Amino acid sequence: MTERRIKAGALHELATLRAALREQQAAVQAAEAQALERAAAERRERELFAREVGTVVPLRKSALAMPPRPRPPALARQRQRDEAAVLAESISDEFDVESLLETDEALSFRRRGVGPDVVRKLRRGVWVTQAELDLHGLRRDEARERLAEFLREAARSGLRCVRVVHGKGLGSPGREPVLKAKVKSWLVQRAEVLAFTHARASDGGHGALVVLLQTPVRPRL
Repeated sequence: MTERRIKAGALHELATLRAALREQQAAVQAAEAQALERAAAERRERELFAREVGTVVPLRKSALAMPPRPRPPALARQRQRDEAAVLAESISDEFDVESLLETDEALSFRRRGVGPDVVRKLRRGVWVTQAELDLHGLRRDEARERLAEFLREAARSGLRCVRVVHGKGLGSPGREPVLKAKVKSWLVQRAEVLAFTHARASDGGHGALVVLLQTPVRPRL
């Protein structure tokens, strides 16, 4: 009786194991079928996309973007140009003018290429004086700046002949005409000045200079 029970229990366990194996095999087959179905569906989608779109060329890999480089500090170009222009127009107190003056009683001046008759005509008043600058009572630095500005504006306005009054220096220490000598030195250094000479007695004599300016070049139309 006992032996029969053991055999019956073993058969039952064997049947249970077989049933479990069949279920496991069925699950594996179902998973494989699902995988095959998904692969077939993906293949159909790719084929459909290829028919609708055509041949597709993959994009090339773009180069990696370089990090931005720091920009150099901005330079004040206009300020540099303005400073250079000021230096180009500046006039110095250290300039030696004596060697450039004519050895006449008026110690006149004329640039190279300007004939002596120009100075004589200038002294006689052939050119009408169009503007005048009076430097009486000014300090040296202020007088230099005033003269530079006066000549610059005269040239821009197209003036031909101007008069610069510097005084005879009678009120200076030692009665030496310091400003008178400086004005001649400053005039020689200005490119727009062609010639100068002492004014006639009625126009200031040795206390003033008559200055001939270069005619501005006008552009051709």
